[in-house]
Amino acid sequence: MTGKRAKGCKTASRPGALVIVGSFQSLGILRSLAAHGVPTYLIDWAHCVGRYSRCTNRFSLCPPAVEEPRFLQFLFDLAVRENLKGWLIYANDDRSVGVLSRHKKQLEEFYRVSVPDWEIAKVAIDKRQTHWLAERIGIPIPRTFYPGSVDELEELDIEFPAVMKPAIRDNFYDKARKKAVRIDDRKQLFREYLQAANLIDSSEIMIQELIPGAADNLYSFGSLYSRGRVLGKVVARRTRQHPVEFGRVTTHAETIHIPELEDMATRFLSAMDYQGISEVEFMWDPRDKKYKLIEINARFWSWHSLAIAAGVDLPYLLYRDMLGAGVETSDFEDGVHWLRLLVDLPISALQVAKGKMNIRAYLESWKGKRAFSVFSVRDPLPFFAEILMIPYIVKTRGF
Repeated sequence: MTGKRAKGCKTASRPGALVIVGSFQSLGILRSLAAHGVPTYLIDWAHCVGRYSRCTNRFSLCPPAVEEPRFLQFLFDLAVRENLKGWLIYANDDRSVGVLSRHKKQLEEFYRVSVPDWEIAKVAIDKRQTHWLAERIGIPIPRTFYPGSVDELEELDIEFPAVMKPAIRDNFYDKARKKAVRIDDRKQLFREYLQAANLIDSSEIMIQELIPGAADNLYSFGSLYSRGRVLGKVVARRTRQHPVEFGRVTTHAETIHIPELEDMATRFLSAMDYQGISEVEFMWDPRDKKYKLIEINARFWSWHSLAIAAGVDLPYLLYRDMLGAGVETSDFEDGVHWLRLLVDLPISALQVAKGKMNIRAYLESWKGKRAFSVFSVRDPLPFFAEILMIPYIVKTRGF
């Protein structure tokens, strides 16, 4: 069926980009590509800030990616109706990555699909597979247990505090509205485990040692990795997040060169045989002075526009690489800041008021070159639209 429909779909004269999900992180993609004259088409199944950007040429509502057959058929029909054959697809969430990677061969009759094949993508989506690969190639991870039942839970030799988290984020987050749970004693461990087992399959529940330091020790390596080479990269220390202990979103990040971390991340991507954009997350453990791999996002991540501000335009590098054009690599600039103003300002003010943050340290994050998640002088409307959308955001996604 798809092959027949693809024959009636002409290749666009200049391939554009179809961006899935118009949350604030999509703005970095849209603005990057528009600056290079690349046409953009944004789709989302909810009200989103990206539709208000002057860099969004076209916008359509679509079925949610969780409704996989409907979502796929929408993509097929859209390519024919809007003449998008040959356009690139950019994904901004794990569910879209999963759908695109599982049906990549079908979709490639219409689009250039910029996510890795499913056999690779599932290593990123399922943290169990992420950790197993890291252990196999000698990359440190936090001490982790995978109890499949209450009986196995009783046998765990684990120190508290610990953290309970899902192996597949969206399966848990969509129901619980949180990424992880801090566990302070064995009684709480059993209570939280039973609650989680009512929401997701017990085989997806992970119990992990809690590395001290929270956001102070979070680091990430973001890159375009293609054909065994890093074509563009950025390393950042993610100093603030919300919620503070197990953040759903980074609110401040700063670029920093850490050769050891870059080498570990590159080795991991090579072992995956990875292709495309990714963010590999680490946490520095002050107890044994090691960077420990936490997870990998097989897509663009919330603060990726920091790389653009630091001199590495990852969305456009991906565009050129997918079209087979030459990609000139360059290093990123140190000490560039990225801020998620809508969340960072009120949360930081609260932390300062509680005496948990130094006001001087906060003001340091406003010095020098900086980028914002939404605010842009050249594209101001999304910033004001997001302020008006605060009640909607709180109601649908929490705060």
